[in-house]
Order: sequence, then C-alpha cells, then structure tokens
Amino acid sequence: MSPSPDKLPAVIADHGRVTQAILDFVSQIPDSHVPGAREPEKEARRLATRAQQRAALTAGSLALPPGPLGWLTVLPEVIAIWKIQAQMVSDIAAAYGQHSELGREQMLWCLFRHTAAQAFRDLVVRVGDRLIFRRVTYSVIERVAKTIGIKVTQRAVGSGISRWMPVVGAVGVGSYAYYDTGQVARTAIAMFSTSFATETAMEPSTEPVSST
Repeated sequence: MSPSPDKLPAVIADHGRVTQAILDFVSQIPDSHVPGAREPEKEARRLATRAQQRAALTAGSLALPPGPLGWLTVLPEVIAIWKIQAQMVSDIAAAYGQHSELGREQMLWCLFRHTAAQAFRDLVVRVGDRLIFRRVTYSVIERVAKTIGIKVTQRAVGSGISRWMPVVGAVGVGSYAYYDTGQVARTAIAMFSTSFATETAMEPSTEPVSST
C-alpha cells in the first residue's frame, strides 16, 4: 500500500527545501580536468554515456531500501544525480573549450531545462539560433529555482512511491536517471556547440525561448 501525501517526509513534501537545495547546488561550478577536444561532440557524447551509467547505478542503489526507509534516500538520490550531471556539464564545457563561460545561469539551464522549460522565460531568450542569458537578480534566480523545485518535488514523490517495490522500483529509478542524464547532456551539447552569450539587458528584438 502506497503512503498518502500527508504521510510523506517533510524533506519531500516541502518543495521549499528542494528549491533551497537547487540554489545551494548551482552556487559553485565544478572544476574540470578534461582538455579541449579536437572532436568535442564525440568527446561530449563519451562523457555523457559515462555519466548516464554512473547516474543509473547511483540511483538504482539508493532506491533499494524498501518502504519507509526508502523515502529517506529520495533527496540524497536527487542531489547525488545532480552532482553527476553537473560534473558532466562542466566536462562537456571543457571539451568544447568553453568552461570559463559556464556560470550559474548556464548550469541551471543545462540541468533543468527539460524538467521545467517555462521556468526560464525570464532568464533565457533566443535571438535567431543564439541563446542569450540575462544577468538577473537573486530574486529572479530564486523564482526560477522555486518553479523547478515544485517540478522536482512532484517527480521525487513518484520516485519515493516506487520504493515500496524495492527491486522493480530500483530498476525503474535507475532507468529514469539514465534517461534524465541523457537529456541534460543533450541540452549541454546543443548549447556549447552553437553560440550563446550573457548580457545585462534584453534587446528589443529578442523573443522568449521556446519551451519545445
């Protein structure tokens, strides 16, 4: 029998904690020891595959504890996957020779665009094929993180419920982590293989980035 929402641990039920975890998490960009590559896309895909495998193993292992004990691993699992994905994004940036251009806004975009694209309407605009990241106040970043936090919390609840079927749930959680990490890699490769910039004000000709 699955638990009702009012029985969820506060760490899962309170999306504010997830939001704060996102803000804390993206405050520092991981270093990378990956050198610039002659074939950056090929190297990026190799890095992505390795990260996907690590994410699947990590998530599947943390999802093994059954029942109520399993709920306690949900947020640690989410954060562990973010760490793997953030390092992957950092390494992909380095492979493209653009690690110095990777900031808080770009990391948020790579990690969470596929989760909550609409959250970035005030943060990212598109001019032709070029992404423009706006330098925004902390309150805007906080609002973006809050929208993402709600989406992540909803997903975490589903992940937590799967822990009541430990073996089957672990396989499903691991498979999703593999897929999710692939989506992050896809966003990062698309961003670093084209052109992006950061500015302080939006130009009159810019349009909100599409959610598709």
